[in-house]
Amino acid sequence: MRLDGASIADLPPQERRAALVFQDDALFENMTVRENLRFALRSNGKPGDERVAEIAAALHVAERLERRPRQLSGGERQRASIARALLSEPSMLLLDEPLAHLDPSLRRSVRDEIIGVRQRFAGPVLYVTHDHVDAMSVGDLLAVLIDGRLEDVGEPQRVYDSPRTVAVARFLGERPMNLFAEAGALVGIRPERVRLSADGAVAGRVTRRETTGPDVYLEVETDRGTIVARAPATVRTQPGELTTLDLPAQWRRRFDPATGEAIA
Repeated sequence: MRLDGASIADLPPQERRAALVFQDDALFENMTVRENLRFALRSNGKPGDERVAEIAAALHVAERLERRPRQLSGGERQRASIARALLSEPSMLLLDEPLAHLDPSLRRSVRDEIIGVRQRFAGPVLYVTHDHVDAMSVGDLLAVLIDGRLEDVGEPQRVYDSPRTVAVARFLGERPMNLFAEAGALVGIRPERVRLSADGAVAGRVTRRETTGPDVYLEVETDRGTIVARAPATVRTQPGELTTLDLPAQWRRRFDPATGEAIA
């Protein structure tokens, strides 16, 4: 691994200036939040106390400084862990599945805090997650690793819209990209790009309807296989009904069926 152009692979851990936030917060249970944060400081003087207060306020744990970790919610514990990592003045911040154990109601708020940290932090932030929403919203560069292989890397929206391999097309998204054979290629299109249309070119029968709140996912059995379309919840189409689909050419992606690689 290289940082600022220099290899840090052979440096001892204490000299790498990399701070790590784990899935589990790893706070010291016998210390208050304030003591946990001060533990990361290089200085124990007044400037250090001011820095603790500043970081605690930025991560919204200033009102919890005198509490012990067991008195905090899961989201507060993770915010305290991120604050402690930043107080160590790292050159690089590593986040290993920091939201993995949080309830859905807490994930968004902590994710928003992480986005704020990334925007303020001068060094690189490496965020590891299996959640595509976290990956798309937090990062400005997205790398997709599957079974130890780097399948794609680039700007998040590009990777999502134009994946370079079938594996990425299937991996990213609330529902994977639709894939079907056409003219010697494997063609892909995202469910949200499929349109229910009275004059659509692809006819089929709805076999399943999944409601998510504002949207529904409709599974449609066609001569090209099952195609999933995302539509507003106001669409009343039900299983058993016939429908036609429009698959806009500008949103189709073509892959080599033998290699799984995108075709330019």
